[in-house]
Amino acid sequence: MKKRFNTTGVCVSRKHYMVDITSKLKEIEKLIENEFYFTINRPRQYGKTTTLNLIANYLKQKYLVIDISFEGIGDSVFEKEKSFCNKFLKLMVNSLKFNDKKESERLNNLTDDINDIQELSEVITSFVENANKDVVLIIDEVDKSSDNQLFLSFIGMLRNKYLLREVEKDYTFKSVILAGVYDVKSLKLKLRSQDEAKYNSPWNIATDFNVDMSFSPIEIGTMLKEYCDDNNVSMNIKKLSKEIYFFTEGYPFLVSRICQIIDERIYESVKKTWSINDIQKSVKMINEEVNTLFESIVKNLENNDDLYELTKRILIDGEQIVFNPLDPIISIGVTYGIFKKGDDGLEITNKIFEEIIYNYMISKIRTSAKNMSLYNIKSNFIEPSGGLNIQKILQRFMQFMKEQYSSKDEEFIEHHGRLLFLAFIKPIISGVGFDFKEVQVSEEKRLDVVITYNNFKYIIEMKIWRGAKYHKEGINQLCDYLDIHSLDKGYLVIFNFNKNKEFKEEKINAQGKDMFGVYV
Repeated sequence: MKKRFNTTGVCVSRKHYMVDITSKLKEIEKLIENEFYFTINRPRQYGKTTTLNLIANYLKQKYLVIDISFEGIGDSVFEKEKSFCNKFLKLMVNSLKFNDKKESERLNNLTDDINDIQELSEVITSFVENANKDVVLIIDEVDKSSDNQLFLSFIGMLRNKYLLREVEKDYTFKSVILAGVYDVKSLKLKLRSQDEAKYNSPWNIATDFNVDMSFSPIEIGTMLKEYCDDNNVSMNIKKLSKEIYFFTEGYPFLVSRICQIIDERIYESVKKTWSINDIQKSVKMINEEVNTLFESIVKNLENNDDLYELTKRILIDGEQIVFNPLDPIISIGVTYGIFKKGDDGLEITNKIFEEIIYNYMISKIRTSAKNMSLYNIKSNFIEPSGGLNIQKILQRFMQFMKEQYSSKDEEFIEHHGRLLFLAFIKPIISGVGFDFKEVQVSEEKRLDVVITYNNFKYIIEMKIWRGAKYHKEGINQLCDYLDIHSLDKGYLVIFNFNKNKEFKEEKINAQGKDMFGVYV
C-alpha cells in the first residue's frame, strides 16, 4: 500500500505520511508517570484523535491503556445513570480486547447489574486493584456530553476517587486524559446560571496541559523527509518546512493539507521536487476551499457578535489587544482556534485563517459596497512587467470613495473603511498574489498591507489621520518598515474623519524613500 497525506480521520503510520511527534509523546508520558489527570482541549482538526492514538500505542507496553471515545454513542445514553454506566463499562471492555483479552474478560465479569455511578466506582476500584499493570484511561470527544449533568457527575466521581487515592483510601486510574474542543470547565459553565459561582469545576484536580501540539518547522521536516525517501525525490526540506510553517503556524490539518494538495493535485501523475511556489499555489487552493474547519470558524464568528467584532479589531482595524485568557471573548476565540497569544498580544492563529476570515468579512460588507465592481476591474491595474500599478489602484479607490460615499456615510466609513479598501483590492490580486495584514504600533493605528504579486512586493499603509505630528512620525516608521522589506517605494491610504477634510493625493520623499498616498 502506497502512503499518502491524510486530512480526514485518524492518521496511522502504515498508511499515511506523518510528523514525528516523539518529543511530544515523551512530555505526555511524564504527566502520566506523575499520575496527573489532564484535559487535551484543542480546536477542531488539531490532531487530537491522532495524538491520543499515538499515546495509547506508545504506552501500551508499560501500562494497561483503556482508550475510548464518546463519538457516536448517542444522547439517550446520558439520560439515565444505569444506561450511561453500563455503556461506559462496555466501551472499556471493548477497548481492552485489543490490548489484553484476559483483563477485558475480567472487567466484563465485574459489570453485571450496574445501576448507578456509585456502583460504577466500585467496579473501577475492584478492576484497578487487581490489574496486572497501572491503568490509564483516555476518553476522546468529551464534548459530545456537553450540557449534561450526568457526565459531570461521572467526572466528579473520578475526581473523588483521585483524591481518595492520594490518601491511600481507594484504587483508581493512574492517569485520566480527557480530550475535546472544550475543556471540562467550559462544559460546566454551560450548565450554570449566570449568577452562580462559575469556576467550581468537578475537574479542578486536573493539571495544566502545556504540551505544544502544533508542528514546528523541524517536525514538519520529518514528514517531508519520509515523503522524499518514499518517492525517491530530493528537496530543500528546511526551506520548504519554514514556508509551510509561515502560512500555518504548524496547525496540523493545514500542514497536511498543503502537502496533500501538492502531492495529489499539483504533482498528481509524476512526483517532482517541490518548490516554494508549489507551497504558495497550494495555499491559494486551500483559501478557495470549503471544508468543515473553515465552516466552523465562520459559523462561530457569525454566531457571536462580540467575537466577530474583536476579530475585526485585530485583523482589519489593526488594534493591539493585550492577551488575557480570563477574558471570556478571548478565551472562546482561543478555544475555537481563531486567536493565539502572539509576541505583541492577541493575534489571529495563522495566515490561512486570516485570509479565510478576511474573505468572510469582505463577503459580508460587499452588499454595502456601492458599485465597487465599476471601479476595480483587474485588467486596468496590471502592468506589462506583470506587476501592479498601486498608485492607480489608490487613485481609483479615492475616486470610488468620493463618488459613492457622502458625508452621511461617515459613521459607516469610520467603522468599515479599511475593510472597504481590502475588499477593493481583493479581486485585483486574487488568483495570483497574497496580501498579508501586519499591525504596527502607533497613535494612528496603522495596519500595513504587504502584497506579493508574481515576483513583486508592495507595502500599503492604512492609517487614521491624527494630525501632522503623528503623520510625520508615521512616515518615519514606514521608512523603517520599507527598509526591512528592502523596498524604496511605499503607499498610504489615510482615512480622515475631520469635517473639513478633502479627497487628495500626496507625494512624499523621506529618507530616500518615495511614497504616494491618498486621503479619503
